Amino acid sequence: MSDGAAPEPLGGERSPQPVGEGLLARWLTPLAADRDVRGLTRRLRPRAAGEALIDLAGNDYLGLSRDPRVVEAAVAAVREWGAGATASRLVTGTTALHASLESALASYTGHEAGLAFSSGYLANLGVVTALGGPDTLLVSDAHVHASLVDACRLSRSRVEIVPHNDVEAVGKALANRNEAHALVLTESVYSVLGDAAPLTALAATALEYDAVLLVDEAHGVGVTGHGRGGVAAAGLAGLDHVVVTATLSKALASQGGVVLGPAVLREHLVNRARSFIFDTGLNPAACAAALAALRILIDEPTRPDSIHATARRLAAECGVMPSAGAVVSVPMPGPRETVRAAELCLADGVRVGSFRPPSVPDGISRLRLTARAGLSAAELDHACRTITTAIQEVS
Repeated sequence: MSDGAAPEPLGGERSPQPVGEGLLARWLTPLAADRDVRGLTRRLRPRAAGEALIDLAGNDYLGLSRDPRVVEAAVAAVREWGAGATASRLVTGTTALHASLESALASYTGHEAGLAFSSGYLANLGVVTALGGPDTLLVSDAHVHASLVDACRLSRSRVEIVPHNDVEAVGKALANRNEAHALVLTESVYSVLGDAAPLTALAATALEYDAVLLVDEAHGVGVTGHGRGGVAAAGLAGLDHVVVTATLSKALASQGGVVLGPAVLREHLVNRARSFIFDTGLNPAACAAALAALRILIDEPTRPDSIHATARRLAAECGVMPSAGAVVSVPMPGPRETVRAAELCLADGVRVGSFRPPSVPDGISRLRLTARAGLSAAELDHACRTITTAIQEVS
């Protein structure tokens, strides 16, 4: 029974450590110092609404994030459904908007069915872990996105990492497996280097060895294949051994992710994908915004053409290889030079990405330029002058 005295602190009479001298500070401060020395410290930089900048760092490839039709669709959804989905998709979190979005995305990209997740990251986690396990081999390209890397780690599968875009290495890994099932992981357009995967050859190799090909189209849908993605452009959409994941946060100007493929896969994910089952559903505003962006893309099929024209111009001005999509990757001498070049660009009204280890798969620091639709000729001219001047100054 309590005697009315204040309870002792958990862990005894130890006094709180002064800020900066506790366990976490002793643990993490040396790590932070090491990052600073190597020029690898990252910091959040909040941006203001309506900044007068030319944005070549974000992923709003089709320039739809502020399109009045997309914004109004999101606002109308909030008024009708509220701000959140209220629960997981299997409880009360599935709305008519989710069903419409999944059906429209599947139809547009040429797949039988789709399932929306709260992010592209969770879509990759969900499908890989739901298909993975001790009886499944995962053959992963060395350059796949961190979400696929993490999915492999969580899958309980044996993982074979193969050299980038090496179809022969994929075949050898599949031929030598002991597992009953296998999943080959790739991206249609890679997020840092901007190069394309050999999808036709990978699909043929997967089929030869009774494996499933999973293609992350985060940088493909809305950009390549006249917007329908690299899988559709290669004539692989709808094949029962090809699965696509995509994000709604890039070309479709919203938030969320989707898995596209056979209906039997959708049913399996509803029952087995933990990042779907135990996560609150994608909010209605995001569903409505993505659906509105998709309808604009369908009605304006030439919109992706301006992405590629801008990407070609940026690549030519920077003296690098043309991109397969919207990402133009410019190698830099090192991390500090990369950050400095980005700062110089920002000071002149142009925002560009500065990618450094460990975010770059080949260890080479890069400026990452993302082309988007809707730039005027004057804006593009100014961006090219600014970027090339900044590169020359730091190199």
